[in-house]
Amino acid sequence: MKTIQFGSKKMRVPAVAVGCMRLNQLSYEQAEEFIQQALELDATFFDHADIYGDGECERIFGKILGCHPSMREQMMIQSKCGIVPGKMYDLSRQHIVESVDASLQRLQTEYLDVLVLHRPDTLMDPEEIAYTFDYLQKSGKVRNFGVSNMNPMQIELLLRYVRQPICVNQMQLSITNSNMISGQLEVNMETPGGVNRDGYILDYCRSHSITIQTWSPFQYGMFEGCFIGSEKYPELNQVLSELADKYGVNETTIAAAWILRHPAKMQLLTGTTNGTHLREVIAATQISLTREEWYQLYLAGGHILP
Repeated sequence: MKTIQFGSKKMRVPAVAVGCMRLNQLSYEQAEEFIQQALELDATFFDHADIYGDGECERIFGKILGCHPSMREQMMIQSKCGIVPGKMYDLSRQHIVESVDASLQRLQTEYLDVLVLHRPDTLMDPEEIAYTFDYLQKSGKVRNFGVSNMNPMQIELLLRYVRQPICVNQMQLSITNSNMISGQLEVNMETPGGVNRDGYILDYCRSHSITIQTWSPFQYGMFEGCFIGSEKYPELNQVLSELADKYGVNETTIAAAWILRHPAKMQLLTGTTNGTHLREVIAATQISLTREEWYQLYLAGGHILP
């Protein structure tokens, strides 16, 4: 497995992370087999959230760790908090600490390698978060910290107070959902892609050594479906098929290679619970698309070049 630098830390992580959002759709035996397959593929970075399956995904994962405690030393576990589904976002000290404690209990582990704030909370107090991060780090409950879906100024506000580096920022990115990239290319244009929707977060994270973790790498819209094989994207699927034939892989591998080809050295966060599919995604770490191929996919995904 190809590795990348983790934020500004002197440590490296797998280029493909295993998202556990759908782990509760498997039986215990299937989940156990999937996690073992992931470790055999050197996919040792696992992403959770307290809301995934209403905590059941972490509970299943923790039960597996309880039966195989030696696995813990082989992996990095990341979890997220801050979303109260259907009600609010909550980045108060009380909510963060209670969420971490509950995740640790469900995961049957003494610490999280990474804690990510799941969504921006407009009522957040950055000084309170700084105090909370200090407590979690000093207590040994959390080793590294990150954010998700935050723009540059929101991160800057946090960094004014927190002492720990922000290692990651989870952002949606796929060939079809590429606002982070179209905003860079359609500069000073009155086109949909030229609208600055994220404060140029891609450039910001690169210049501040924050690893971008890409969620929904094969989805279009907001969880509307997978673009691979979709009749909504005939041109894109034609190009994916041609490049898959050229490299001797399948379309999923090519779509993943498109993300990993970017020089920002992003960490692709896959949501599959299928060992074969995970292997196909990981195969992308061995492919380097040409510049022409990368742009060919970008244009086939519905974007323009000025």
